[in-house]
Amino acid sequence: MTLLDHRAEGPASAPPLLLGPSLGTSNALWDKVAPELSITHRVVRWDLPGHGGSAADLISAGATVGDLADLVLALADSLGIERFAYAGVSLGGAVGLHLAVHRPERLSSLAVICSSAHFNGSKPWEERAALVRREGLAGLAESADARWFTSGFTVPELVDDHRRADPEAYAACCDALAAFDLRDRLPEIAVPTLLVAGRDDPATPPAHLREIADAVPGAALVEIPGASHLAPAQCPEAVLTALRAHFGGPAGRGMEVRREVLGDAHVDRAQARQTPFTARFQDFISRYAWGEIWTDPTLSRRERSMITLTALVAHGHYDELAMHVRAARRNGLTPEEIGAVLLQTAVYCGVPAANSAFAAAQRVLAEEDGAS
Repeated sequence: MTLLDHRAEGPASAPPLLLGPSLGTSNALWDKVAPELSITHRVVRWDLPGHGGSAADLISAGATVGDLADLVLALADSLGIERFAYAGVSLGGAVGLHLAVHRPERLSSLAVICSSAHFNGSKPWEERAALVRREGLAGLAESADARWFTSGFTVPELVDDHRRADPEAYAACCDALAAFDLRDRLPEIAVPTLLVAGRDDPATPPAHLREIADAVPGAALVEIPGASHLAPAQCPEAVLTALRAHFGGPAGRGMEVRREVLGDAHVDRAQARQTPFTARFQDFISRYAWGEIWTDPTLSRRERSMITLTALVAHGHYDELAMHVRAARRNGLTPEEIGAVLLQTAVYCGVPAANSAFAAAQRVLAEEDGAS
């Protein structure tokens, strides 16, 4: 079977995230977002039939969004991906909604961007399909900027993608949009769902995303000021922030792990001391130290505690060492095991360093004994 053309980024062992495009664009729509998401996910962005590198004959006249969703599942199957997070723009978002309703067992979470549960009825899309079949895409591409972006903004590569798309495949995608209406099925969606609206989007205004958010249990809605229909291209940082938070990106997961390892009391004190001057550093710690390193399953938290204790002794960071002795106890190390780690530092970091480390650790362990 011929598959949708796609681009994969990120570690093969990371949680999979599939990204769907808007009608008329290629996977280049995600150029400013996908590389950042690939830090924590196995990102797979795909092209619609007749767009980018995908073959035009993957769909034909009378196609449905369900047909496109089947192509996406076939792609996932070919990559050995059983369950995945999904984000899609416009028609790509409609594919995600279809999957959430009809194949929920395949989705772990969903983000629908500048899209709708319906696309203003069938007539406009039937007319556009007829126009494209009759005249091709050159004329329609001339109005792409007005439909996709706010005044004065453009992405020439995406406009070129629009111009180069296969007219018959494009028209078949219009057929799919004409027939799409999932409004009565939205309450059935059970996967965690995020809606992202461009506040200046004329094609799928915020009201369309609010309609979905109101109907899907537990859904969240983000509106991006200054964004039109192709928000990932026009406002990538805002879209990236929303997607990271929704898909359990490093900052959100990092804070959770930080609390689990260091304890709520310590993290609460650190946050209470936070100022505008230190805020970015605190975010840096949560995102990278706790969100990427401490969440890596290659080493257990016990092992990470032992490594951290050694490194802190080596650099003489004894105040931080006390904090991580507490963390080591929380991660399951016994006082005897902590002592063995510090004894080994006497060999490789020096006796004076180990002497100070033992003193700091003994104070922490004595406090624990007193508290118990």
